[in-house]
Amino acid sequence: MWNRTFWVFVALRVASVFLVTTWFVPDEYWQSLEVAHRLAFGYGHLTWEWTAGIRSYLYPALIAGLYKLLAVFNLDTVDLLTMLPRILQACLSAYGDYRFYVWCKRSKWSMFLLASSWCWFYVGSRTMANTLETTLTMVALSYFPWVSECTRFLWPVALSFFIRPTSVIPWVPLCLYHIKKSTHPTWELLLKRYLLIGALTGLLCVGIDSYFHGTLLFSSFEFLKYNVLKGVGSFYGEHPWYWYLYAGLPVVLGISVLPFLLASYETVRHRKVFKERLVLLYSVFFTILVYSLLSHKEFRFLLPILPMCLFVTADYLSRWSRKASSKMIWLVALLVVAVNGLMAGYTGLVHQRGTLDVMPYLASTARDYRDEFSNPAKVFFLMPCHSTPLYSHVHQNVTMRFLHCEPNLADKENYVDEADQFFDNPMVWIRRNLPVHPLSALPTHVVAFDVLEQQIKDFLSIYQEKASFFHTDYPSGRVGGYVKVYERFDPNAIPPSTTASVSANEEDDYETGNDEYNS
Repeated sequence: MWNRTFWVFVALRVASVFLVTTWFVPDEYWQSLEVAHRLAFGYGHLTWEWTAGIRSYLYPALIAGLYKLLAVFNLDTVDLLTMLPRILQACLSAYGDYRFYVWCKRSKWSMFLLASSWCWFYVGSRTMANTLETTLTMVALSYFPWVSECTRFLWPVALSFFIRPTSVIPWVPLCLYHIKKSTHPTWELLLKRYLLIGALTGLLCVGIDSYFHGTLLFSSFEFLKYNVLKGVGSFYGEHPWYWYLYAGLPVVLGISVLPFLLASYETVRHRKVFKERLVLLYSVFFTILVYSLLSHKEFRFLLPILPMCLFVTADYLSRWSRKASSKMIWLVALLVVAVNGLMAGYTGLVHQRGTLDVMPYLASTARDYRDEFSNPAKVFFLMPCHSTPLYSHVHQNVTMRFLHCEPNLADKENYVDEADQFFDNPMVWIRRNLPVHPLSALPTHVVAFDVLEQQIKDFLSIYQEKASFFHTDYPSGRVGGYVKVYERFDPNAIPPSTTASVSANEEDDYETGNDEYNS
């Protein structure tokens, strides 16, 4: 098993750890590293999903074990805390890559498409449940019994389900196909294989979740209750039903979407010849259909069907290349590498990197800074909520505050989350929620996008810009092109006229003594 192909994938995925240095989605940190940091070191922030019990502790507990091991050997530095979990995920992804290669009967095109996929290079080493879900999907597909009665594929499918329940969606057509083609009686297959494997896997996962949550908990049920029945997902944004067709799938596949469409047309046209590809297409289109019915949509939700799309595309290109000239084959290969390389390079090295680049600076500041009263740093992120990681990238038990954006779980009328309240009128929110006397009660450091600077310039009059980090070439809305760090002036060093001006202008509007900052 551990042949050269596997180690090539290991090298590629580990390389992505150091080459992909940009921000993708909050879940990469807030649903994994932040949770693991709290488990391992006793401090950190848990989002509402963890208090509501809709997330599984299985993945964060794995990372927490790694953190504990580092702490035992006194190696729990910020660099290792942020890099080793990604290296661990990179190795897991590499194993999934190898199983995909085995599933594709060691086709050169399958290895080429997977290795050159810009999207998988971009996310393959990221510590989010969707990445692990995709890895487990690859492993399960490699064991799927197209011509046998083997049911080993059910173990990774069941594990994936309890980590993220929506991962079962692509498996509905595949499992129906498996049950239909099996020579075993349906009741026997369901009871002795599906139900038994699901129960054993569920017992393990429910046990882990119940232990960490402190009470008997079925996180999969809670996940479905909040996201499907209560529709909480729509709180984080909505897209039209056809978004996955014109944006989601084309972006995830990149340049490979063109041969995938050709392969899909060929498969449907000659469906009696390409039965395996047809079943996979059923799974792909069924998944897109289900996700299209949900209002909240994201690129990462399509990751589990990426290996299915690449399998169909690789099989098509393998057959095409038997008749194509060598020049045409090289032209297609170079085009795929060039386009995907540009996409992977730009998204991995340039786009949305400021919110990560700022964290080493804050970690250094938290370690060394003391204010005029020898108090440690107090950092306030005046940004859209969860724009940066938190304690996992600072590893100092200092006060860090960010704007919250919990959904309306209590069904309050005219509910507006804290982040929206702030951005509706930043200065009014600041005057109502931050103290003005004494000035030392204010945060020592403020982190914000550059687009906010003019709106809070009065507040920033007692701060000085200390650092600026490029974030994106395409700022939009509340997200700016640069992330800036401001440090509060020493009150003793501020000219009396400045202090008096600030107090006179704002004293009436501040709710003095408000300790919400420290909540």
